[in-house]
Amino acid sequence: MLSLSEVPGNVIVPRYDRSKLRTRIAHIGFGAFHRAHQAVCADRLAAEAGSDWGYCEINLIGGEQQIADINAQQCLWTVSEMADDNRPARIVGVAKRALHAQTDGMAAVLDALCEPDIAIVSITVTEKGYCHHPASGQLNTDHPMVQHDLDHPDTPRSLPGVILAAIRRRRAQGLAPFSVMSCDNMPENGYVTRNVITQLAALQDEALAAWIGEQISFPSTMVDRIVPAVTAETLATIADQLGGMSDPAGVACEPFFQWVIEDNFVNGRPEWEKAGAELVADVLPFEEMKLRMLNGSHSLLAYLGYLAGYDHISDCMQDDNYARAARHLMLAEQAPTLHTRGVDLAAYADALIARYRNRALKHRTWQIAMDGTQKLPQRWLDSIRWHLREGSDFTLLALGVAGWMRYVGGVDEQGQPIDISDPLKEALAQRVAQTPDNEERVRALLSLQTVFGDDLPADARFVERVNRYYQQLQAQGAKATVAALMATLD
Repeated sequence: MLSLSEVPGNVIVPRYDRSKLRTRIAHIGFGAFHRAHQAVCADRLAAEAGSDWGYCEINLIGGEQQIADINAQQCLWTVSEMADDNRPARIVGVAKRALHAQTDGMAAVLDALCEPDIAIVSITVTEKGYCHHPASGQLNTDHPMVQHDLDHPDTPRSLPGVILAAIRRRRAQGLAPFSVMSCDNMPENGYVTRNVITQLAALQDEALAAWIGEQISFPSTMVDRIVPAVTAETLATIADQLGGMSDPAGVACEPFFQWVIEDNFVNGRPEWEKAGAELVADVLPFEEMKLRMLNGSHSLLAYLGYLAGYDHISDCMQDDNYARAARHLMLAEQAPTLHTRGVDLAAYADALIARYRNRALKHRTWQIAMDGTQKLPQRWLDSIRWHLREGSDFTLLALGVAGWMRYVGGVDEQGQPIDISDPLKEALAQRVAQTPDNEERVRALLSLQTVFGDDLPADARFVERVNRYYQQLQAQGAKATVAALMATLD
């Protein structure tokens, strides 16, 4: 169990007075990424600039043990920044309390969100947590949790429903409004968050929806730090750094950190810029750059790497064809679609490749491959639409889609079953089971309207290209297909 009094001297520990922190941010989604990203920024701010902004950590679904673990050790946890030659550790102390909707009850969660000091509600629940249609960014009113919340607005289950219930109560009590800040990997994540909350509100109370539009801000953000899923090996390394103490809430990440935030808050904010964040008027160019160049290449490596038997991104980087494919995708197929100005995109691509080569980070291809139906639209499909309009090449983007289709087929190239983790898992499995493994399956998967829309399945150029690479992957395997394509693209 983590104890500050027994931590080795080379570990960074909170030197600030934790009792003076005020619980001013409620964070929903206490996962590894939040622990290693936003919370670290707040910890640095408290240590270096005397900030009094503390967190209330909340999980709605899953992660009960994470909440129990930090409650057992005074809301402390360790973050280990792992590089090949250096692995410093930091104990984060900015959390004041931690709650779980299942164990503490939804009433306790709503009470916490309605504390007068709460000025910001931030979110990291992954794309699927927003109960939206990824292709359009609109609320999915058929989602079971949304349906529940329409009937039971005071005992909500969905993320939009929970935040809306807190907004409704705060308004009724005359409390100051808070800002709602998404830190998930979605383009215009503030816009998506506004959509799902205000659209749910409009279905319950038009006047409340109008009030939200006038009083609540939804700043967009871009977050960047590679944070692999925690494994037994991760925890063993952290225990070694702590002199033998265990920390079940510990997390590992890369040294790199970036956070770009739209400066649009209705009730104050921390001075994040003093701890390395960038406050800007428009986050979208940064979001696009990261989603398409980093996340897009990560997904390409994840699907094609997993199929080829590569367990980690750093393993993919040992294959020169895969490394060149990732860089080509970034610069030849993604960079032209961006609105970013004044950024050296070649240098950015080179820096990403260097980060991917970090062997100390065991970033599993399977982890990145999760929830593909929620990720494809913003990582690949919007870029493909751009290329179709421009008449330009999208070879690797089409290969990525074909690789995803092979992956959700459920069997890898070694004949082993793939554990598909996706909110549309049943719909995917149904299409796979009902079609032969040929062009018919490609068209069946393209019929997922919430992913591909109506336009892409109707575009003969797109369908032909994806089908061609699907058949090539089927006949030659991922390694040979990537090698053959890179020979033509170099």
